[in-house]
Amino acid sequence: MSAGGRVLAALKRHGPTVFGLLLLVAALYVVQREFRSLSWRDIQGALAATPASALWGAAGFTVLAYLILTAYDRLGSVYAGHPVSYLRTSLASFVAYSLANNLGFATVSGAAVRYRFYAAWGLPPIAIAKVVAFTSLTFGLGGLALGGLVLLVEPEVLPFFGDGAPRWLMQAAGLLMWAVVAAYVLLARFVPHFRLAGYQIDLPGFRMALTQTALASADVAVTALIFWALLPPAEGLTFLHFLGIYVLALSAGILANVPGGIGVFDGAMLLGLSGYLPAPEVFGAILLFRLYYYIVPLFLAGVMFAGFEMSQRRHLFERWAPERGVAISFEVPAMAALTVLGAMTLIFIGALPPKASPLAGYSDLLHEMSSHFAASVVGSLLLVAAYGLMRRLALAWWAGIVLLLNGALVVWLRGEPWWLTGGFLLLVGLLATVRPAFYRRARLTAEPLSEGTAAALAALAVCALTLASVAYAGRYAEMSWWGVALSGNTPHTLRFAVGVAGVLLLVAAVRLLRPARPPAVPYDEATRQRLAALGALAPPPGEADGAVFGEAGRAGFAFVKRDGIWLGLGDPAGEAADRVSAIWRFRDICEAARVDPAFWRVGPELARVYADIGLTVLPLAGGAEGARFLACRPERDLEALLPLLPGEQDAP
Repeated sequence: MSAGGRVLAALKRHGPTVFGLLLLVAALYVVQREFRSLSWRDIQGALAATPASALWGAAGFTVLAYLILTAYDRLGSVYAGHPVSYLRTSLASFVAYSLANNLGFATVSGAAVRYRFYAAWGLPPIAIAKVVAFTSLTFGLGGLALGGLVLLVEPEVLPFFGDGAPRWLMQAAGLLMWAVVAAYVLLARFVPHFRLAGYQIDLPGFRMALTQTALASADVAVTALIFWALLPPAEGLTFLHFLGIYVLALSAGILANVPGGIGVFDGAMLLGLSGYLPAPEVFGAILLFRLYYYIVPLFLAGVMFAGFEMSQRRHLFERWAPERGVAISFEVPAMAALTVLGAMTLIFIGALPPKASPLAGYSDLLHEMSSHFAASVVGSLLLVAAYGLMRRLALAWWAGIVLLLNGALVVWLRGEPWWLTGGFLLLVGLLATVRPAFYRRARLTAEPLSEGTAAALAALAVCALTLASVAYAGRYAEMSWWGVALSGNTPHTLRFAVGVAGVLLLVAAVRLLRPARPPAVPYDEATRQRLAALGALAPPPGEADGAVFGEAGRAGFAFVKRDGIWLGLGDPAGEAADRVSAIWRFRDICEAARVDPAFWRVGPELARVYADIGLTVLPLAGGAEGARFLACRPERDLEALLPLLPGEQDAP
């Protein structure tokens, strides 16, 4: 591969992640800048000043927003040719959007939740894939339509560009967004089917395309009204102008791919509204908006989904055996999302202005442990721990426990409200109860100590000592570590040292929380015999492209390579614990190769693990009851896989 090809491949693989991190860093900078003049007393005052009429209005707009969302799924089922009653689509829509909006991770997407509901109601996988595609596209149409309207009417709305961008350029961008929407509607009118990248795309028809656009626009506008209702009147801030700021902030949160857009959405709203309202009033509205649109619906959706799951089980304790072929695991993404929330809380604390510590004059050590600097470092490391938690790493579980306890100590020593300390301790307790869900070994614990791992350990130790020495020096304890690096009043050498130490600390932590390297084995006669001895499906050489074995080498399976998808042939066979590590190794191999993993002819006993790696387990036609399933990412790969699997095109 040429140098240019390697660069493009690296951008394709890491570009979205890097872009999301850049958005998060930019948001942290905005929060840091805006919070320097804030205090909890100011925020509490702004919350207390919110009139009851605004609270009731926001509640009404929240109900209306979710009612509009229910129409997405109803139209989607009609488009797929399998109309489902409005009551059922309302349930699927509310639960899917509530969980996906809050958790934000690919392993628990709205697509996976919809597959669980619609499969139980008898829809075939292809029809469910069409419902998922329809709902995803509908949401995007609303952002494009309203974003184009705002840029055409009030192109100055974008706070990141200010007056530097010509008015005509912003209006041209708005016209381009409208052109995309118009092209979709016209294609739906005149071109009912077309092929793209080897896939047949079925468009919904002219009337339904118009309905999609109108519904999506109404959804985004009404959701913005929730926030708008919670803000006090501001001179010069019209709803259309606010709508542009909201759409931009919402888009940034989605692109950053963090749970609920936390940090990124908040920072963009603070920046966009900074010229109209004081920061305490904006932040108070953000807290109430998250309560209305995220937290309360998430609680209700969790209760509804739990009730649905119990109604679908003949035996309560067979929780993860998929009777209709779909299994979803929620506790790990939920714990990771809550850990991110704890991390952002500490980061926000690190951005607040200094206040008198209750320990001042008693213990210098404890005082420095509760400083802004310490809070910002612990919060940053908790973000890395959440990354490891999503990969089910046991080392990340231990790191999360230690860092959350540290966070509880920081907020307690600072004299923050008691419920903040209690929240951290509650999260520690919740994380402790799901210890078996974190069963993977990190590279640090699973492999011999390599030069790269030793370098990461050394960098972690040196950077931690560097940051600790700055924190305990006292002079900069009431600034976050990135605040020191960005401050113009700090000596240049110190700024450089703290900035490099902070970045290297996080990079080293990420490297140490990487899973063990997943080796693939070439498929030859020796490999075939080894798999056969384990009891795995072992086709003749030439009919498989490779094999994967677990960390202990006592379980494995063969796989074949298809365009963009690598397909495991059956469940891993062998020792129970090593079967799980073999599945995860295959997932990591596919991630490195930039392809999607899938498994054919699997049983229900490992459905939980397939769900953990982001796959949905679907029933296939024929065979003994409960014996044949396909584990894949159906919203992306099902249509391409079914023609390759003999006899499966008519799967229920």
